[in-house]
Amino acid sequence: MNGKIGLEEHFAIPETLQDSAGFVPGDYWTELSARLLDIHERRLHEMDANGMEMMILSLNAPAVQAIPDRAKAIEIARRANDFLAEQVARRPDRFQAFAALPMQDPDAATRELERCMVELGFRGALVNGFSQVDTPENVVYYDAPQYADFWAASERLDAPFYLHPRNPIPSWSQIYQGHPWLMGPTWAFAQETAVHALRLMASGLFDRHPGLKIILGHMGEGLPYNIWRVDNRNAWVQMPKGYPAKKPLGEYFNQNFYLTTSGNFRTQTLIDAMLEVGSDRILFSTDWPFENVDHASSWFNSTSISEADRQKIGRTNAVNLFKLKL
Repeated sequence: MNGKIGLEEHFAIPETLQDSAGFVPGDYWTELSARLLDIHERRLHEMDANGMEMMILSLNAPAVQAIPDRAKAIEIARRANDFLAEQVARRPDRFQAFAALPMQDPDAATRELERCMVELGFRGALVNGFSQVDTPENVVYYDAPQYADFWAASERLDAPFYLHPRNPIPSWSQIYQGHPWLMGPTWAFAQETAVHALRLMASGLFDRHPGLKIILGHMGEGLPYNIWRVDNRNAWVQMPKGYPAKKPLGEYFNQNFYLTTSGNFRTQTLIDAMLEVGSDRILFSTDWPFENVDHASSWFNSTSISEADRQKIGRTNAVNLFKLKL
């Protein structure tokens, strides 16, 4: 399929590059670092060779979210966003942008989102999970009350919010002790992000702001296949649900969430997600440079879904969600 659009496609600036160094063995770091720093050379070649018309670019992880110093987080987010705006301006027909946000300071994050959406023409935001605030051990999730104004602004700006994974901090990682292979995309990313998404659903956030649009990568971080059980939980037992949200969490998942195929190129998994949320809420992505564009594209071009669904997932859902003029 030609004309595909991807929206979990990363880059780095020199200040954040080393955040990605631990995700591949050392022998591969030269290749990965070059991929992250490149936008207009190798990246475009990969897109052209694989029928990919556009990438919506976002900063690598955890980057801003792992900077406890609020002023520094604000500085790096703004620097990354200004750099990205310059790169998109060179080829707006091939690249668009997600904002990096200093969620350590909710007011600053709100201002930066407004600046990126209104002044820079960005298409939303991608945030790398929880933020460490003031100290490395102080972890904050975005169902916290101090983010009320931020979410109101996100809804008002109609800014999709991509909740991207990161690893838990070391002091919270005892379950993985002795098994470092479980960290990152193998398992820890999905577990961490799924819990964060469930917290947002259960908090009542989508009752207050029903227009919010949240995106999850990697075919939904396991949630499409577990959301029914989250709501059912021993349904024969009468007990309080334990959270303020007014509806079953599966309703928010179907109404407020979008999923991408980033880094999860398996047909059975895609079909399961389509059965749960529908093909209108799934979007193609590759997870470049951590995954290969050709792997994602070859799989998607031949996966056993209808051509109508292939066009929606590969292109038109992104055009509609991000109001792209192509």
